Amino acid sequence: MSRHVLSVLVSNHSGVLSRVAGLFSRRGYNIDSLSVGETENPEISRMTIVAHGDDLIIDQIMKQLDKLHDVLYIKQLKKSVATLKELALVKITATNLTRVEIIGVIDIFNATIVDAATEALTVEITGDAHEIDTFLTMVEPYGLKEMTRTGVIALQKGNHDIQSDLKNT
Repeated sequence: MSRHVLSVLVSNHSGVLSRVAGLFSRRGYNIDSLSVGETENPEISRMTIVAHGDDLIIDQIMKQLDKLHDVLYIKQLKKSVATLKELALVKITATNLTRVEIIGVIDIFNATIVDAATEALTVEITGDAHEIDTFLTMVEPYGLKEMTRTGVIALQKGNHDIQSDLKNT
């Protein structure tokens, strides 16, 4: 089973997220990550849904999503034609002895220190899932105090945009 990224435009009002998530749970499909946010049009939100499955399962998910009234448009995004990013905030144990080494790792990954305390550094890192996983592997020996990740957000590359497709449907 492979990883699939769906970009779904939905009406921006209450209950839509619950209906989409309910569709997945009723059919026994798992959502690996789900990010939702308002688009440039405040009446529309973009859901980026990552799920694992074969092509038949993903096709079935897309057909079921398309039946929901508040779903305006669905597009499966391939990594080759989309920009896929995640954000992570990571709190790392940092002593006087390890702080310089940790900052070196942070610099390698173009991450940003967003908070510094006497015994910890909080770091913001963006990148694809592999970059973030690699960063976490590199700083884990120092001690991970806390971490959170956004899940994938994605946009199609180039001049083409889903909003144009939406206007043409």
